[in-house]
Amino acid sequence: MKHFLDKTRLAIRVSVGSLVIVMAAIAPPASAQDARTQALERALKQMEAQLKVLQSELNQVKSESAREAQKVMAIEEKTIRIEEKASQAKEYTRSAHEKVAHAIEMADVLDQQSGRKSRMLFFRGGYAHADHSRNGVSILSSGAGTGGGVADKNAWYVGAGFDWGLTKDVWGLAPKTSVMSELMFEYKEYGSTVTGNSLTNNNGVHVSQLTLAASPKIKFMEGSRFRPWIIPAGLAIHVVSPPSSSITVLQPGIMFAGGAEYRVWKDFFVGLDARYHLTSGRNDGIRIDGLTAGGYLGIGF
Repeated sequence: MKHFLDKTRLAIRVSVGSLVIVMAAIAPPASAQDARTQALERALKQMEAQLKVLQSELNQVKSESAREAQKVMAIEEKTIRIEEKASQAKEYTRSAHEKVAHAIEMADVLDQQSGRKSRMLFFRGGYAHADHSRNGVSILSSGAGTGGGVADKNAWYVGAGFDWGLTKDVWGLAPKTSVMSELMFEYKEYGSTVTGNSLTNNNGVHVSQLTLAASPKIKFMEGSRFRPWIIPAGLAIHVVSPPSSSITVLQPGIMFAGGAEYRVWKDFFVGLDARYHLTSGRNDGIRIDGLTAGGYLGIGF
């Protein structure tokens, strides 16, 4: 701006000087020359006054430009702060979304692994098969009675039990693998009208068996709807009817089992299992080794 003002002043002075030279070259007598000189001086003063006005206006423009520049800088600073806050807000929002998603995921995992699924009441039923024909005091007995029929090796069974959760990761040794404590009972019926020996007065004999078992149950795929499981070995106590020739009704043994279950809806399950009962041997002529296979319905709690 100063450079422009200086050039303007120079141009005015050059013009005035040229005008003075021209007037001096064609000047007539002295009186006329004085009048022209005075007129030139007045014109010069008028130009200088206009130049001062122009300089004032230029200074005002410069001042306004400076103020506008400050306003622009202030706006830029505010814009930068707003952008920084917007970036922080976006980062916070993204972090919040991630936390919410993680919370939802953890809630789903916790829901799948919640305590209600670490305990179950189940009801069983299906097919049973004995390895040997049944004997007893009132059928095929070598005791006081003679004669009698033979009970079928095949049977049906019903039962129920509880699963009680002990750990969801084998005490830190195997992730997603639960260990349950199972308490189960089942009732088998091999026949209700088996021909009896002389001790029964030819009345039909009811051949059945009640089993109580307590076992560790290992369930795999913790958190999944589908979960296979095994019982490596469990204690089973069998109560037989009719009793042996020496009126013995109890027979201990070991139970092995395997199966799988599926969570149908909320805490309702369906499953299949197969179990084999192995006893120590004969109990006064009675051998009760055999298997069961069937399905069950479970309710978690």
